[in-house]
Amino acid sequence: MKDIKTKEIIIEVLKKTPIAQIACEKAGIARATFYRWRKTDKDFAQKVDKALSEGINLVNEMAESQLISAIKDQNMTAIMFWLKHHKQVYSNKLEIKGKVTTEYELSKEEKEIIKQALEKSSLLSDGEINN
Repeated sequence: MKDIKTKEIIIEVLKKTPIAQIACEKAGIARATFYRWRKTDKDFAQKVDKALSEGINLVNEMAESQLISAIKDQNMTAIMFWLKHHKQVYSNKLEIKGKVTTEYELSKEEKEIIKQALEKSSLLSDGEINN
């Protein structure tokens, strides 16, 4: 009966703080016990996964709320972060320009071999490549 109550405490803590160590401390058990229960009790494992998901969503919402508050307080770092991650025009970009040139010229024999290969593969009709 004690294990059931302890597991319920863990689930409730994880819904608000999705950190196993903290949940274990609040429930008064070792992390090894938590992970053993999670491994051997499928129902508990499912409840833990659901609670962790809820807890992560809660923390994300709190972080977004704090970010919005910082933006309202004209915090430039927060403003730049928001714009970079929510507006395409402000996102990081990498532009590469250049030319690719080769100094190698195919010989007549090489051109003929390629022509024959293309003709055999049906990708080229007779006379389509000029030497």
